[in-house]
Amino acid sequence: MGNIVQSGGYKVISATGNVTPMLGDLLGIWVSTASGTPTITIYDSATTTTTDPIATVFTPAAATFYNIPASYEYGLYIVISGTVSATVLFA
Repeated sequence: MGNIVQSGGYKVISATGNVTPMLGDLLGIWVSTASGTPTITIYDSATTTTTDPIATVFTPAAATFYNIPASYEYGLYIVISGTVSATVLFA
């Protein structure tokens, strides 16, 4: 049985990009604002590779926390469309 991680690092994002280039655990995403047909897709990638999705395209709602307890091997690459401001929580 693995450890239960309830806290970790964070990165505020508003555009497509790499969050971290190393293995770890995704805890979730707090979406503070979302408009203009927003979408988020999360990949296990240290670069911009889109071959290993953790969470496929979803439409986020503002003022919502998305609990995504997933481990990743290479890093976190997040693709955003529309207008999104979010905080990614990871350990």
